[in-house]
Amino acid sequence: MDEKILNPDAARERLAAWKGRIDKLAADTQAMSTRLQRVQVTAVDPGGLAEVTVDSSGSLVNLRLTDRIHKAAPDAVAQAVMAALRQAREQVAQQSQEVIAETMGPDSAAGRAISERVGRHLRGPGPEDDDGDYDMRSHVRRY
Repeated sequence: MDEKILNPDAARERLAAWKGRIDKLAADTQAMSTRLQRVQVTAVDPGGLAEVTVDSSGSLVNLRLTDRIHKAAPDAVAQAVMAALRQAREQVAQQSQEVIAETMGPDSAAGRAISERVGRHLRGPGPEDDDGDYDMRSHVRRY
């Protein structure tokens, strides 16, 4: 049988090292969470019709429409809002993934898993998940 398993001092050292790794992971995760909660991005569509601000979860927290909307069709305004929203969410995804890599480390399996999940949440399905029939106009309701 392995002598290290039977040696109480070696077992205590292994447990202490394991606890140290767990404590570091917990501290890194808390630091990452705190920093992620502060991420907020504002983006403007290319036509300058809409400015949106999203929080770290990708939720819209502010929408500002410029005077240019008076000269634009409602569909164009809706598309402008959606374009700005996609841009802002992409920027939040990038910033969030940077925070995750900085706090968890680029080699952390937990960090990579969290980063992938955050990216999927903020960016939506990837091209491999898309059947090619997505049309943003189908998601705009007329009132």
